[in-house]
Amino acid sequence: METSVIMAFAALSLALIAVPGADWAYIIAAGIRGRVVAPAVSGLMLGYVVITAVVVLGLGPIAANAPMFLVLLTIGGAGYLIYLGIKTLRSTAQMANMELALAPAGSSMGYVWRGAAVSGLNPKGVLFFLSILPQFVRTSSDWPLSVQMGVLGLVWIVIGGIFYAILGSAIGRVMATRPQFARVTTKVAGVAMIMLGVVMLGEKVIEFSQTGGMLA
Repeated sequence: METSVIMAFAALSLALIAVPGADWAYIIAAGIRGRVVAPAVSGLMLGYVVITAVVVLGLGPIAANAPMFLVLLTIGGAGYLIYLGIKTLRSTAQMANMELALAPAGSSMGYVWRGAAVSGLNPKGVLFFLSILPQFVRTSSDWPLSVQMGVLGLVWIVIGGIFYAILGSAIGRVMATRPQFARVTTKVAGVAMIMLGVVMLGEKVIEFSQTGGMLA
């Protein structure tokens, strides 16, 4: 597999990861807590490991062509984002002081599993891997197609892990020097997760209505 192909995919990955979305909102919320950034990032990457495995094993096209699967995935992902957003907003109302605001909420494994759900239940992540990874796979390469896709998935995971670790750590440092922004930032992250969840559901409702009630 050519180095130029890997580098091109790495550049595209960085550009897409840098666009704020559900992952950003989750990491910002974790960054405010400081010591749970690592578990939160690990969880997000675990979700992408699962998505990569789905694509590498050839199950992606089956999932993409199963309307009910994508509908359930969208509902599940959107519902979970809304739940996390509401939970995040409630945490701001319970902040009696900044020590409580910056203290880890829940276990480290809880942040891992929540992160995995945020990334793994996002149907756009599945569809992205299905549509983008094949564009960088070369049939002329000596590497098997599944290995090439696995490597590209690993590139995404490494870049994403580094990016979100830096983002979460930066948020933590800002909160340490400007703790008064912790409450506001937490509210923004919570609202962002709720809005993203609502948009995901809205897109599916619009798609459903445009197809005359047919699942697409």
